[in-house]
Order: sequence, then structure tokens, then C-alpha cells
Amino acid sequence: MVVKLAAWLIAAAVACPAAARDFTSSDIYPADYPTVRAVGHMADVMRERSGGRLTLSKLGAGDQETESYTLGELRNGTLDMARVSLATLNSTVPATTVLTLPYLFRSTAHERRVLDGPIGLEILAALERVGVVGLVFYDGGPRSTYGARPVRSPTDLRGVKYRVQQSSNWAPMVRAMGAQPVVLPLARVAPSMRAGIVDVAEGNWSSFVALEHHRAARFFSQTEHARSPGVVLFSRRIWDTLSDEERAIIRSAARESVAYYRRLWDENEAAARRTAEAAGVQVVDDVDVAAFARALVPLHATVISDPRLKAMIERIQADPGP
Repeated sequence: MVVKLAAWLIAAAVACPAAARDFTSSDIYPADYPTVRAVGHMADVMRERSGGRLTLSKLGAGDQETESYTLGELRNGTLDMARVSLATLNSTVPATTVLTLPYLFRSTAHERRVLDGPIGLEILAALERVGVVGLVFYDGGPRSTYGARPVRSPTDLRGVKYRVQQSSNWAPMVRAMGAQPVVLPLARVAPSMRAGIVDVAEGNWSSFVALEHHRAARFFSQTEHARSPGVVLFSRRIWDTLSDEERAIIRSAARESVAYYRRLWDENEAAARRTAEAAGVQVVDDVDVAAFARALVPLHATVISDPRLKAMIERIQADPGP
């Protein structure tokens, strides 16, 4: 009798596949933005490799909550997955601050090598201490300054009201140049700029156009002061309920989405600049980048005090490539 019961249980386990899991993901950007489309590609890969068991039915595109709020949802398990700016984690995971430092990376190729290498893996692993699982990075291109006035040197920022992200290390940098940091969520930047609450903000070409900030800002000054990436996160509470196979499928799908994302991103950056220029935005190319670097790079030591993280910066700077 016992043998028959055991045989029946084994047969039932084989006949009944693992339960389907339908996840939700969030992103502050609209549906056609490269990060949202890349997560959509990740969802397709997950569904295919799991035989339809693992799905992402809601990508959350256009969610205008702050990314700090999104991070809280991940940590308490009310949201499964999200793509957020790495700067959102600066105050809780000090290692993330390294990748958001001004003038750390020499080029997009340099940044991508670091994100894909051992340092990127170290920082992703560090995220688990705050209740999230770091899957992959989506690099965000160079960030520049835009707004009501042209910015060519650090002196042009004295007395200027400069929008910064919540939890970002950019606020002390802004103060060091004589500007006044104003913390605002992305959704409030354009109306605040029109109302004179802020004079300038910072971001990349893609976000500048996707969020329609190019309709509020007259100038886009190519300071290219930082290359802070985004990161795709999974809730640790939900992750711990998954099987090893399910986790492996999600991780592999995330890794595969990076190449897809980078193709989209490079095309989107060029198209966004053309859109902004057609709308009348004046591009300021004659920025004294060397002056900005002289003003900001020495502040790395002020922002980063941990010897281990200082060594990480040295490892990044020692990269021999372009």
C-alpha cells in the first residue's frame, strides 16, 4: 500500500508542472523608453525558457512615483521587480556611490567594461543586504546640465537652483560649485522649471526628451559630468520563494537583455538629440569640461571615505582601455 502511494505521488509530481508565476515590474519611464523595452525583452526570454510558467504581465511604464518609493515596495515584497537609477541606493549601499561619481568613466566603453566585470558583480552582490537582488545594470550614457541658461563652466552655476535626485551624492557636488541643490522627483522637474522653482536639472538625452523636459528647457549644456547607470532589481522576499531553476532563468534572461538594451540605447540617444534640436533646444558644445573635472574630481575623497571603496575607484581608473 505504501509503495503504491509513493508511486502515485511521484506520478502526480511529474504530471503537474511547477506553478506559474506572474510578476510585476516598475519603471518611471514611458513604455517606449529603452529600459522599459529591455525589460519587456527580458520578459519574453523568461516566458520562452520557462515554457510559459514565468511571466511579466505588468511592466509599470510611466509610473510617476519616486524611485525611493519603488525601492520600498521591492523591499517589503509588494512589488516583484523594478529598474531604478543606481543613485537611489547611494544612501543605503555606499558601494553604489562609486559608480555615480563625476568624471569617473572616460567613455561609454569604459563604463560598460566595469559594469560587466568583477566590480559590477561586487556592487550587485552588495545590494542583497538591503532586501533586493541586483540582476544587471543598464548604463545611462553621459549626464549633462539643461535648463533656462547655458552652462559653460562651474562659475555659471553660482547661485543657480539645481534639481538633484533624492538619495543622490550629487547634492554636495552642486554645493561645491556654488549652486543650490533642490530635491525633486522627475515628474515635477518640467513644471518646476517653468515656474522658476529650479533653473537647471541634469540627465541624459533620452530622459530629457522622454520626460518632455526639452519643452521646458532652452539649453542643453554638454557637461557630461557623470555616467550613473540604472539597475534591474528583484525583491529579495519574492526571490526567496523561487526555485533554483526559476532564479537561473530570471538571471539568464536579465543578462541577455543587456545587449538588447544597449542597441536600443545607442539609437535612442542619437534620435533624442535630433528631436530636442528640432524643438528649438540650443545645444551648448563649448563646455569647459576640464574646469568641471578640476572642480569635482577632488571631491571624490570627500564623498568616499571607506578604504575599500577608494581602492575600487583606483581599480576603475586603472582600466587601460579607451
